[in-house]
Amino acid sequence: MGDMDPHIFAVAEEAYKQMARDERNQSIIVSGESGAGKTVSAKYAMRYFATVSGSASEANVEEKVLASNPIMESIGNAKTTRNDNSSRFGKYIEIGFDKRYRIIGANMRTYLLEKSRVVFQAEEERNYHIFYQLCASAKLPEFKMLRLENADNFHYTKQGGSPVIEGVDDAKEMAHTRQACTLLGISESYQMGIFRILAGILHLGNVGFTSRDSDSCTIPPKHEPLTIFCDLMGVDYEEMCHWLCHRKLATTTETYIKPISKLQATNARDALAKHIYAKLFNWIVDHVNRALHSAIKQHSFIGVLDIYGFETFEINSFEQFCINYANEKLQQQFNMHVFKLEQEEYMKEQIPWTLIDFYDNQPCINLIESKLGILDLLDEECKMPKGTDDTWAQKLYNTHLNKCALFEKPRLSNKAFIIQHFADKVEYQCEGFLEKNKDTVFEEQIKVLKSSKFKMLPELFQDDEKAISPTSAISSGRVPLTRASSKPTKGKPGQTAKEHKKTVGHQFRNSLHLLMETLNATTPHYVRCIKPNDFKFPFTFDEKRAVQQLRACGVLETIRISAAGFPSRWTYQEFFSRYRVLMKQKDVLSDRKQTCKNVLEKLIVDQDKYQFGKTKIFFRAGQVAYLEKLRADKLRAACIRIQKTIRGWLLRKKYLRMRRAAIAVQRYVRGYQARCYAKFLRRTRAATIIQKYWRMYVVRRRYKIKRAATVVLQSYLRGYLARNRYRKMLRQHKAVIIQKWVRGWLARTHYKRSMQAIIYLQCCFRRMMAKRELKKLKIEARSVERYKKLHIGMENKIMQLQRKVDEQNKDYKCLLEKLTNLEGVYNSETEKLRSDLERLHLSEEEAKIATGRVLSLQEEIAKLRKDLEQTQSEKKCIEERADRYKQETEQLVSNLKEENTLLKQEKEALNHRIVEQAKEMTETMEKKLVEETKQLELDLNDERLRYQNLLNEFSRLEERYDDLKEEMTLMVNVPKPGHKRTDSTHSSNESEYTFSSEIAETEDILLRTEEPSEKKVPLDMSLFLKLQKRVTELEQEKQVMQDELDRKEELVLRSKAKEEERPQVRGAELEYESLKRQELESENKKLKNELNELRKALSEKSAPEVTAPGAPAYRVLMEQLTSVSEELDVRKEEVLILRSQLVSQKEAIQPKDDKNTMTDSTILLEDVQKMKDKGEIAQAYIGLKETNRLLESQLQSQKRSHENEAEALRGEIQSLKEENNRQQQLLAQNLQLPPEARIEASLQHEITRLTNENLYFEELYADDPKKYQSYRISLYKRMIDLMEQLEKQDKTVRKLKKQLKVFAKKIGELEVGQMENISPGQIIDEPIRPVNIPRKEKDFQGMLEYKKEDEQKLVKNLILELKPRGVAVNLIPGLPAYILFMCVRHADYLNDDQKVRSLLTSTINSIKKVLKKRGDDFETVSFWLSNTCRFLHCLKQYSGEEGFMKHNTSRQNEHCLTNFDLAEYRQVLSDLAIQIYQQLVRVLENILQPMIVSGMLEHETIQGVSGVKPTGLRKRTSSIADEGTYTLDSILRQLNSFHSVMCQHGMDPELIKQVVKQMFYIVGAITLNNLLLRKDMCSWSKGMQIRYNVSQLEEWLRDKNLMNSGAKETLEPLIQAAQLLQVKKKTDDDAEAICSMCNALTTAQIVKVLNLYTPVNEFEERVSVSFIRTIQMRLRDRKDSPQLLMDAKHIFPVTFPFNPSSLALETIQIPASLGLGFISRV
Repeated sequence: MGDMDPHIFAVAEEAYKQMARDERNQSIIVSGESGAGKTVSAKYAMRYFATVSGSASEANVEEKVLASNPIMESIGNAKTTRNDNSSRFGKYIEIGFDKRYRIIGANMRTYLLEKSRVVFQAEEERNYHIFYQLCASAKLPEFKMLRLENADNFHYTKQGGSPVIEGVDDAKEMAHTRQACTLLGISESYQMGIFRILAGILHLGNVGFTSRDSDSCTIPPKHEPLTIFCDLMGVDYEEMCHWLCHRKLATTTETYIKPISKLQATNARDALAKHIYAKLFNWIVDHVNRALHSAIKQHSFIGVLDIYGFETFEINSFEQFCINYANEKLQQQFNMHVFKLEQEEYMKEQIPWTLIDFYDNQPCINLIESKLGILDLLDEECKMPKGTDDTWAQKLYNTHLNKCALFEKPRLSNKAFIIQHFADKVEYQCEGFLEKNKDTVFEEQIKVLKSSKFKMLPELFQDDEKAISPTSAISSGRVPLTRASSKPTKGKPGQTAKEHKKTVGHQFRNSLHLLMETLNATTPHYVRCIKPNDFKFPFTFDEKRAVQQLRACGVLETIRISAAGFPSRWTYQEFFSRYRVLMKQKDVLSDRKQTCKNVLEKLIVDQDKYQFGKTKIFFRAGQVAYLEKLRADKLRAACIRIQKTIRGWLLRKKYLRMRRAAIAVQRYVRGYQARCYAKFLRRTRAATIIQKYWRMYVVRRRYKIKRAATVVLQSYLRGYLARNRYRKMLRQHKAVIIQKWVRGWLARTHYKRSMQAIIYLQCCFRRMMAKRELKKLKIEARSVERYKKLHIGMENKIMQLQRKVDEQNKDYKCLLEKLTNLEGVYNSETEKLRSDLERLHLSEEEAKIATGRVLSLQEEIAKLRKDLEQTQSEKKCIEERADRYKQETEQLVSNLKEENTLLKQEKEALNHRIVEQAKEMTETMEKKLVEETKQLELDLNDERLRYQNLLNEFSRLEERYDDLKEEMTLMVNVPKPGHKRTDSTHSSNESEYTFSSEIAETEDILLRTEEPSEKKVPLDMSLFLKLQKRVTELEQEKQVMQDELDRKEELVLRSKAKEEERPQVRGAELEYESLKRQELESENKKLKNELNELRKALSEKSAPEVTAPGAPAYRVLMEQLTSVSEELDVRKEEVLILRSQLVSQKEAIQPKDDKNTMTDSTILLEDVQKMKDKGEIAQAYIGLKETNRLLESQLQSQKRSHENEAEALRGEIQSLKEENNRQQQLLAQNLQLPPEARIEASLQHEITRLTNENLYFEELYADDPKKYQSYRISLYKRMIDLMEQLEKQDKTVRKLKKQLKVFAKKIGELEVGQMENISPGQIIDEPIRPVNIPRKEKDFQGMLEYKKEDEQKLVKNLILELKPRGVAVNLIPGLPAYILFMCVRHADYLNDDQKVRSLLTSTINSIKKVLKKRGDDFETVSFWLSNTCRFLHCLKQYSGEEGFMKHNTSRQNEHCLTNFDLAEYRQVLSDLAIQIYQQLVRVLENILQPMIVSGMLEHETIQGVSGVKPTGLRKRTSSIADEGTYTLDSILRQLNSFHSVMCQHGMDPELIKQVVKQMFYIVGAITLNNLLLRKDMCSWSKGMQIRYNVSQLEEWLRDKNLMNSGAKETLEPLIQAAQLLQVKKKTDDDAEAICSMCNALTTAQIVKVLNLYTPVNEFEERVSVSFIRTIQMRLRDRKDSPQLLMDAKHIFPVTFPFNPSSLALETIQIPASLGLGFISRV
């Protein structure tokens, strides 16, 4: 325990162990300044004893001991300026134990209650807690009779001005206090009596006095506070009112009643309140002691002293004097125990010891309590009849001033004195000392209270022996100490005159002496409470105050003594008895002292670790523990030896007994086995003979049975095959006849239905077109513009009508000519018909001749009829027989059908139940899984968002820190005036393409000044590592949740698999039914998919060839198709039922004989007749197929057009790829040219490219002049941009030339100076021209080597001065990241951790500097975000972890890091990437924000839709000037610019999607917020405008293949708001549609849009108030935020999915343009 941190439980445990071990009483003295935590420490010590020891009886004494704390705190603790729960009294609790050291009871002694706090509190302080607890509980029904109010309404509780303690609920504390009183046996009636007295004290404080004259005062009649006080106390109002304003003076002969002044009456009232409270306090303490007392004899006790700490306030009075006096006595006792007694022990035992000086506070105690001390002079002054505080102060000055060094007088006061205490100097004000020491109360007022009808009140003023209480009390009596209370209370009337003369100071001094005697009779344990600061601030530590307290309480001297002393000691006899085990027999001598010396010299080599005294051996710290270890080891070895011997003897005995038993068992077993074996041989021989004959018989019998069965099977099989062949031929013949009639009927019905459907479609379409035309005509008829257009085009229309009349005349003439021709043709035809009529007359005559022949034939027919009648009679007999047989078979079949239907119904019901249960289980499981996954994703996003917000705040603080550091460096290194000047913002902006020597010098100076500061203050990664640890914990939680989700999904799959693996015992009918159902479902799915594709094609495309008959016709067709598909689903179920019945009938009839063939065919015919009734199913099915074929043909044509467009786009992509390759080749050639020629070559190449492109597009758009014109306009814009770029380059060239001239002059001057110093011989020896020596190619390892001193140059060239535009155009994406990682690889290869750490730290800091300097440039931020992510991916890809090495090549796996694990730096880089992403979002927002409102809301993309502005609205002026107004095209161009820049920088596609999602969220949020705030924007036309703009944004997403980025979902609130502006807003159905449609909008937003809706045209109407109320009623159950506007500043949490690179590190070349010549490839 000595090695552990100090703890209150450790002190309590030590006291408990010493009490049990040494059988000696213990004390725990808790000391310290006010507010240091003494009360809490004492509470925890008592809690430890109650937990460890337990109680000896069933009464739970330990709970009662702990329950005394809330009671004493409520009536004895208060808030001060130093402490919110300061103890205003001292207490010493003796916890009694029996012989088994279990708690049997307790006793409490209290010291010096601060009574003055009852009537006065300083500022920011409170009265005792119990008063505020009563006021907080005043509303309870049982407290209504107390007539309490708020604490601010009582004089005794409002003086401090701070009635509430932060974090403390007084009502709850009151409940705890009442519960503790109940636990301690104080009944409810006594509790209410206590509260009644306390409430009376509060009302007494509100009693006011009015002055009659200077010497008398009165109380107003029927004064309410006094009336309440008298009612609560049960005393007479008049009598109490009289004695509050008068007093009785008694002489030897007479008594006088004298009125008193208002001030004296107020003081008397306060004295009475203090006296009542003190008596109540004593009564409660007495009852607590009685409740804690036990009848069992006490064996020992542990005392816990919780007394007030050292106090010093601005105004210190008598209470602070007594408190500090008590602390002086306790400090003296501590010194006596620790210093004096310890050193005296060493001197007594003649141990060589150097005395240690310590502070002895005996002089201060003598100053207070000695003869003519402060207390003695105070008592003497109290006895004087006219003694005052001033005279007492003069006596103090005369007695002690300049005589005692610890007593001083303040310079500016004659009514105060200063005492130098052990802790600090304290100035005491003499005012009130005499009054508080006397503690006088008028006896008449006490007599009035004693005569109270309230029974409890007189008990307070009786003697302690006669007091009545709910419990009994007997003195514990182990320590002969007086249990009389030592409170500063007035003497009781029953006491003697001598006791009356005892002052408060005298009583307190006596009680302190008794306390010191008790503490000296026990073993003390000290708890020193140190206060961290004087202001009650959390997490604030004042080192000076802590050291001052440690020095004042003697802890430093204690440490010195403990370090130099011998804390452990044994007498020689005790040592011999304890460690006799470690001695050998020869070491034991008659002289115990010499024996102990000899043993210690052998056991402990260092003789400084122990000392021999006269009667004891002294050990330093740790030596007794070492001896105890040796003793335990010796005893353990002896025990092991004894155990070894005994166990060996026992096991030997057991082994011999087991061996004898085993031999006997073996003998009997072997004999039994031999007999069994002989019996087995005999049985085996007999069994062989029996088997031979039996097998022969079985085989012969089996052969005969098989032969007979084979003959029977063959006969039956051949007959069955013949019957089947005959039945099949008959069925085929009948089926052909049925198909003939059915197909004819189906064709006819299909034709009729298709005709009806076409006629209905035409009617619907024509009606809809007519309605539209009517609506358009009505709108045009009302508009003035139409009349203007009619008048303007009237002349043209007249000319057109004239032309039409001429054309009709021409047509009339043509028709007349045709009519004449037709008349000629008619005449010729009539002549032909006349000739035909003559021919028919001739043929009639020939027919009359043929009638004669017919009569002869009729006679022959009559004969044949007679023969037919005979055959028919025979046939009737046969048919009657057949009918009888048919009826019998039908009856049998009907019976079988009924049984079959019953079985089917039962089976279907069971299957239906099983399917429903399975569906319910799967649905519930899937819902739970979906909800859990959604909750997990939301929690993960919340944690990511919280973490990224913390990173944002940290980056802001870090930037602030860097700014301050730069300001400090600039203040230290201020340049001299006239030498250099710092660059302004203008010069820094212009220096992107230029390089100034002055700027370079200033940057070098800044780098030099920053180097030592960075060495002194390196980048603190502690916060980064803490955040990383938090992220890892969150990822682990996410992994656990993901595993749980996977486990649940596996359980669902297993349950499904078990259901599928169940043996499905089904017959032929169910198999047939399932097959048919699968076919129909597959066909239905196919048709539905085709139908959905057609719907998408019809809704998305607006080409004229697709919507040839008109869009409304296609919508009507789609409605018809949906209705047909629903009807098909209904009919499909009926078909399945009919087919299952057919199959069941077939299976029921098949087992019959051959005679049933005829009946079988008749049954099939009847079933087909039933099918005819339901032929509509087939008709609907065929009709749907035909419509699908129609739509499929249109789909095929559309697909062909799409494929043609795709081929055209592929061709364009191929041409662009070729152009890109050609551009790269030209770029490589240009890089080899000098700078001037490079510019000319690039311009020449651009001109040739543009001319070729112009010729190509002229040929392409020859047929379409509009497209060619738009192309020419875009070409002109590009030419203008090139011209501007050329002008900028010209400017930069001029500046570079000027700088080149300056540098050339300087170089010339330097060369001239060098040439003067070089001799001619040296000039001759120099080579004339350099010779290029070719270097052999070698195999590179993908590493870059650099020197340690070149690190700053590397960071400067690669990060600080790098221009993103040049890198993005000329080099591979992410080249700086690859270079940095290759440098890290080389440092890892060298195993140089300092180099790795330095490089990574400087890289991160440099990136932050660049972003801080150019943080508003989108290109820069995007470039470093891409490179940071690539660097992070490289660290992961080559980290050596298996999860990141899946996509690596073998060569890349060889390049993995070998020596260092950079996981922590990966987290730091991830945090940096998050910060860059957030900065990128802010840049995007700043650029897009001024464009959004103008482009999305104010600009009219579709001209003429908005119409006229609504009347009554003022014209809103745009925030941007007219010439700078933005449009939707400008927003799209800006989005294209952002996307192209990110793609050029090689940003990860997933990261681009997240950026795009954030951009679209900003657009949607700002647009919706402005829509909600502007009334002129809420109209039908504006909704249409917004939907068109949103569709353009969605088209942009499709073009960029970003539809799956989640950006479209962020626009959902805006889309729904636009739809809300366009839908109908009248009926309840409209309200229901709006509620279901607007699920992404909150209720407040929906209501706001409806309120702001303003009609622009005449056919629009305002939204009624009733409709809005209907919407609110329907949405009242929706749980959404009441926030109206969206948070446009919200940033979605970003993630960086791992994206490995396929680029090989050894193939990377470092271009010379980067200026990294000092780096070499390895």
